[in-house]
Amino acid sequence: MPIPLRAIPLLACLSGAATSAPAQEVVLRFQHMVSPNSAAPTYFMEPWARAVEEQSGGRIKIEIYPQMALGGKAQSLYDMIRDGAIDGGWAVPSYQPGRFPEAEALELPFMMPKRAELSSVVAWEYTQDHLLDDFADVHLITVHMHGPGIVHKKGPPVETVEDFAGLRLRGPSRPATLLLRKLGANPVGMPVPEFPEALARGILDGGVITWEMAPSLKLDELTDSHSDVSGDKAFYSLYFLWAMNKAKYESLPDDLKAVIDANSGVAMAAMAGRAYDIGDAEGYAAMVAAGGAVSVIGPEETARMQLLGDEVVVEWIDEATARGLDGAGLVEDVLVKVDDVMAE
Repeated sequence: MPIPLRAIPLLACLSGAATSAPAQEVVLRFQHMVSPNSAAPTYFMEPWARAVEEQSGGRIKIEIYPQMALGGKAQSLYDMIRDGAIDGGWAVPSYQPGRFPEAEALELPFMMPKRAELSSVVAWEYTQDHLLDDFADVHLITVHMHGPGIVHKKGPPVETVEDFAGLRLRGPSRPATLLLRKLGANPVGMPVPEFPEALARGILDGGVITWEMAPSLKLDELTDSHSDVSGDKAFYSLYFLWAMNKAKYESLPDDLKAVIDANSGVAMAAMAGRAYDIGDAEGYAAMVAAGGAVSVIGPEETARMQLLGDEVVVEWIDEATARGLDGAGLVEDVLVKVDDVMAE
């Protein structure tokens, strides 16, 4: 439940008449890298901002800038938040490969449920246990995962492992590109804003991204087919932060900090995940309506892909262990948390 605001005290003016003190207004500028019409802004960021404004009695105003309108690149969003170039925003740690290695355990192949609401709860719990030190230089509001990654490509859909051979496919994270390479593709690591142009220019044959992002990226026009895997686990998933500049948060009066705090944590993680679940359903419907080839890779071929995904996980564990991390323990903790949330 939101924490009640303290009453704004009445101050006596110099003449002795009592008047209401002027309300303090704090303007917070948040930035993200995607279309304002996509699911995360529509169903999470904007409702979150309006809730904070309302619960602050109008003393906080939040301005949300889409598509990097304040400048910078998607890869730099975390540092822009940390350095105070923006007051807050939406960052993808994997856009800086190798910088936050423990976060990658959440993004390994066939690890997360296809329901982003569930995987986002896992992400919040995992973050509390393993990642708070990694993100100590920002003020975390919440974290979340997106929905299942889908293979979107020019030409016919992928139906077998062999169909990936030689394809130039965009990948959003190091775990995703490791999986694509195992499948025989030529992966290209790339933030989402660069994906449509690379498709239009023929640099890529396709890429992996959610159903939710497909309409805003015009994948109905730029690709011909869209393939998901069988089962209840995602081909891959991606981890996000919704965070504030730490000094800006700490500069707020205690009652306004309480408003931010009341709109933080696991409930907001679930809300952000639900935004993706809604957006995935809408994106899937849009791709079907556009007439593209929409398909599900069969169980046998999905099982073959999962075996290759397992190789990625084993290699990631070895690499993490070599860096002094408990790679096996991190993966096991993700799996336990996934099992728990899927059993509820």
